[in-house]
Amino acid sequence: MAGLELLSDQGYRVDGRRAGELRKIQARMGVFAQADGSAYIEQGNTKALAVVYGPHEIRGSRARALPDRALVNCQYSSATFSTGERKRRPHGDRKSCEMGLQLRQTFEAAILTQLHPRSQIDIYVQADGGTYAACVNAATLAVLDAGIPMRDFVCACSAGFVDGTALADLSHVEEAAGGPQLALALLPASGQIALLEMDARLHEDHLERVLEAAAQAARDVHTLLDRVVRQHVREASILLGD
Repeated sequence: MAGLELLSDQGYRVDGRRAGELRKIQARMGVFAQADGSAYIEQGNTKALAVVYGPHEIRGSRARALPDRALVNCQYSSATFSTGERKRRPHGDRKSCEMGLQLRQTFEAAILTQLHPRSQIDIYVQADGGTYAACVNAATLAVLDAGIPMRDFVCACSAGFVDGTALADLSHVEEAAGGPQLALALLPASGQIALLEMDARLHEDHLERVLEAAAQAARDVHTLLDRVVRQHVREASILLGD
């Protein structure tokens, strides 16, 4: 992360945040009535929409059915509200396929798939800029909205390393600047890591600090998402007259 000064002498980032501070997060559940579950999230300027269908019967060849658990199918596409880097990509391009694979790995670790053998759960995510963390957080809310049992929330956040300081929840400017960056998906209650990816070299002396910055940020995300879920349940209860 060179060139642009990403961290001031006073410890402030380009957008005014401290090193471990999250961008503003806003989220809503139940935004798409036709799906079994849905959610929309904004993390800073990043937007993501997730919809979930299932569990339902296997679509296509029944040979794909797993006898002991549900098949988790995840697909990612670039959103129509994309801007900047952020060109609309055709569905099925390499980055979309990689994101879909990462999401599937993440949610296979979190969903109690053994409760729904020989069935299929579909998770579709759209986001601007392909931000893994926002996709995971939106999908978590959508899976919960669908009533699909999970071991725990799965909460994700990015982190990087600038001038000897670990930065949590990287902005688009910080990501674009390059340098060591990692993405972490965490099950906060157990501390289990569902996915960890790093896209540049980082000396092992610094890895623990960056990893802990991402983990703490993911726990902070959990606090916010839990609040969204509780508010959604309260509103649903009022509508049902409970």
